[in-house]
Amino acid sequence: MPQTLFLKPFISPSSINFSQQNVPVSPLDANLKVHRRVGVICMGMLAPRKFMQKRRKVELFKDAADEAEKKNWRRLMNQIEEVGSAVAVLRSERTRGQPLPKDLVLGTLVRLKQLKKWNVVSEVLEWLRIQSWWDFNEMDFLMLITAYGKQGDFNKAEKVLSFMNKKGYAPSVVSHTALMEAYGRGGRYNNAEAIFRRMQSSGPRPSALTYQIILKLFVEANKFKEAEEVFMTLLDEEKSPLKPDQKMFHMMIYMYKKAGGYEKARKLFALMAERGVQQSTVTYNSLMSFETNYKEVSKIYDQMQRAGLQPDVVSYALLINAYGKARREEEALAVFEEMLDAGVRPTHKAYNILLDAFAISGMVDQARTVFKCMRRDRCSPDICSYTTMLSAYVNASDMEGAEKFFRRLKQDGFVPNVITYGTLIKGYAKVNNLEKMMEIYDKMRVDGIKPNQTIFTTIMDAYGKNKDFDSAVVWYKEMESCGFAPDQKAKNILLSLAKTADERNEANELLGNFNHPNNEPGINGLSMSVDEEDDDDDDDDDEDGDDNIYRDGDGDDNEDDAEETIACSGKEDELIFFNGDHQRSQEGLHTLQTVDL
Repeated sequence: MPQTLFLKPFISPSSINFSQQNVPVSPLDANLKVHRRVGVICMGMLAPRKFMQKRRKVELFKDAADEAEKKNWRRLMNQIEEVGSAVAVLRSERTRGQPLPKDLVLGTLVRLKQLKKWNVVSEVLEWLRIQSWWDFNEMDFLMLITAYGKQGDFNKAEKVLSFMNKKGYAPSVVSHTALMEAYGRGGRYNNAEAIFRRMQSSGPRPSALTYQIILKLFVEANKFKEAEEVFMTLLDEEKSPLKPDQKMFHMMIYMYKKAGGYEKARKLFALMAERGVQQSTVTYNSLMSFETNYKEVSKIYDQMQRAGLQPDVVSYALLINAYGKARREEEALAVFEEMLDAGVRPTHKAYNILLDAFAISGMVDQARTVFKCMRRDRCSPDICSYTTMLSAYVNASDMEGAEKFFRRLKQDGFVPNVITYGTLIKGYAKVNNLEKMMEIYDKMRVDGIKPNQTIFTTIMDAYGKNKDFDSAVVWYKEMESCGFAPDQKAKNILLSLAKTADERNEANELLGNFNHPNNEPGINGLSMSVDEEDDDDDDDDDEDGDDNIYRDGDGDDNEDDAEETIACSGKEDELIFFNGDHQRSQEGLHTLQTVDL
């Protein structure tokens, strides 16, 4: 069997520049070179790594008793997972009315807490409260109120705290912090703030965890001013009750990202070093998530490595994404290969980002290779992956392939969403097949899916390009009637479609531009269409300006209590693909999750 050619880069990502060639070549040679490059990528990309292969775990035991105990423990946890109720399983473990071993109960609670299954934790603790053989003490109450706090069930958290007060337990920072978090998770931010202010004035004194949670809640509620005031108090060494820690700095950096204050985030990054607060991979990831220019992302990545920090999967994903948005597919692939060589296991989102890098440029063969590798590496493609693969066919103007893959998507058990349908609509608009475009739109509506603003703009632009200005106006009005306020892009497209004086007058009346001269084709003579904006190629190797900056859209920044990492997830948990340069997909993509609470 012939050996497959393997592309294995050993490079610093900031120095990657496969596209530049200093040696002049003839057009024929250039074409040959491009085809050879694509062949290398297809044949050698993403070769399997040993660490990705499934291995049977060999567990060692101290003795027979240790083996029996661990196997019994594993059996118990598997039963809880299968039954869905820990109480039912624990009750079945009791024999002849004898109490359960304390180690078994506590071990179960600790494991469930580690798994963040707070609903099951509260279920077990409520059961233990009514068991005569269990001494339900203050620590159990504190864990119970914490469990309700994590679930955002402030009513039950209040009842537990009230019961603790009746029992004579002293006010605890743990219980008050848990109740504060319960209000925050339940959307009652003002109540959460009231508890925090009361703790500040009359106790119990807020802990570092309390400050971490209140900063997180302020940021979630867009109370940036209050968050900044609290943090500035912590920075004041004379007034501060404690020193701000790494997680607090991370949360504030994320806040400035959410508020668009990049310079303040930079200053805060420098202040961490001045105050002796250790900077981590998460810190650099947060800065990378600000940038949309691949050169700036690469600089921060190199800076992180010079600081002796190891990139994690999020670091690689951010860099891959930056190269992909700049249509530098080879660099994106090289970084992914480097991640595999470093022994970092890619996530679903990392694979989806690499898939998107090829899909943007319509590189179907390469995208198909990535799609297949996901299954090989036990990262089963999700609806996001399928929609991205579909967009590869669309961007290659291969609508026959797109239709076949769309049928496969449904055969594999996935339900198309508005983004999936929007991808097909964009594809048919791109090849000027209005009949099929409207057929897909009607099918989407029959499936009960409401169109979004981008779909309306795409259809409006498609009709306008076919010199059907009246239909374009109808779809513009339909957009408004469905509750979407036309954005500047939609307005510019409408103006660009107006060719005659009467059409320009009608367009200006719709936009409220009553003083706009009717002899101008648009705003400042601007002519814009969906495809013109989509087809901009910002892959200019010799320019350092803003041409390579891709703007993020209005994603929903949604914080979970996860590890210290920038997670590749957003509220919709999927990329929005059919806007060509995907300008809407990245705000949610780089949501900072900093507080492990």
